[in-house]
Amino acid sequence: MNRESTRRVRYRVDWLEMQSRPTRPAAQVPVGENITLTEAENFPQWFFFAMYDAVGQNYDWEDMHHFPSEDVNRLLDDEKTRMFTMGRHGWPQGFFLLDLRTEFVSDIAYFGLVEQAIGKRLGGWLLDQALKIGWESNSVKKMTVNTCTLDHRRARQLYESRGFRLARSAYRERFVSTERPQLK
Repeated sequence: MNRESTRRVRYRVDWLEMQSRPTRPAAQVPVGENITLTEAENFPQWFFFAMYDAVGQNYDWEDMHHFPSEDVNRLLDDEKTRMFTMGRHGWPQGFFLLDLRTEFVSDIAYFGLVEQAIGKRLGGWLLDQALKIGWESNSVKKMTVNTCTLDHRRARQLYESRGFRLARSAYRERFVSTERPQLK
């Protein structure tokens, strides 16, 4: 990335934790919606990046593109990493990636909806599915997720509505590309 095609961004990262299984009922699929949730098995790197880019295009999600391919594969190919895609109207409209590589912890490493699915009451449903699956193992003692001020403005609010609590925050700064093509 050259300096002319970047801008400096200052943002706050919030690390959130949930110390016990949720007790509130899971959100129901909105009336009239035909939603599917599919676990990706043996998925290639391009599939992860297709969802990562589709969800993150408006939120400066580009960090994973800067990691060496072997580091990305180490995450994606691990049997303790699970990726789920939410389908609606025959195409993927959201996803989450659970990272269970740390003992006793289920981390929602990536979570989000594509722009066309936002505001349709699907985020709560998808997060509840991530929580249900993330807590499936009896060895899990804590779920974690992080969000930042670059993410959707209601992201932290959604996580906290499901029982996550702030563990710590930190301010960061980075350069982000100004030349990314926008997906429509």
